[in-house]
Amino acid sequence: MDAELVGEVLGNKSRSMFEPDTSPRILSKEQLLQKLAIAAQAGNIGGSLRTLTDYVGATHFLLARFDLVQEQGLDFVVCSDWPFDLVRRLDHELAATHSRTTELEKCLSLLQPKFALLPDDADAPQGIGRQYCSLTFNVGRTRFSLLLLYREDFVLSPERLREVGLLSGYCVSLSTSKGQKVDREFELTDREIECLFWIAEGKTSDEIAVILGISRNTINNYITSVMRKTATKTRSEAIAYAVRNNLV
Repeated sequence: MDAELVGEVLGNKSRSMFEPDTSPRILSKEQLLQKLAIAAQAGNIGGSLRTLTDYVGATHFLLARFDLVQEQGLDFVVCSDWPFDLVRRLDHELAATHSRTTELEKCLSLLQPKFALLPDDADAPQGIGRQYCSLTFNVGRTRFSLLLLYREDFVLSPERLREVGLLSGYCVSLSTSKGQKVDREFELTDREIECLFWIAEGKTSDEIAVILGISRNTINNYITSVMRKTATKTRSEAIAYAVRNNLV
């Protein structure tokens, strides 16, 4: 995780009682696109997400990378203005939710607003509801989730949320092209792609070993490497990932 992004997250530690945003909301799509163009062209993910957060009427944003979600650590946070203690508490919830979600459910959840409650022992900022909204989208091979906090008495618009999901992907993608390190830098080797192809064909490690003329242990090592690189936990998930990204 870049030092600049870490600083952005850690810098919020002193703002644990962050007041709800009272700045004027963006009234038109034209204004929205104009502001996004300026921020995105500069590679400013935080500025883009702040604009989208205001547009939908939320107060705080957190952009997470699902391939970096883990039991401990904040490497999954790309950009956020959530209070630091709340982000640190949420990492366990994100890891648990991600591990329980199947590949099919992950695909069906894209750009579909989902609502959840903050953990009971987590303190929400003053005036902010305990419910948060998440929007999942893909940029290349990487799956992101935009998590939004909002005021207790506010109802988020489903239509605007879907727009925000689409535009978030655009902004992250454009920021990446401007040099922001967002997408994990990895490539599958030819051998790893071969193994993916054959397990997608229903072959076992022993059968693949015979086909490729190498040992069963070597095949298992290739498959383990594929799952590590693609952040999948089973062969079935790896196959689904490969099909979704046109690797086989």
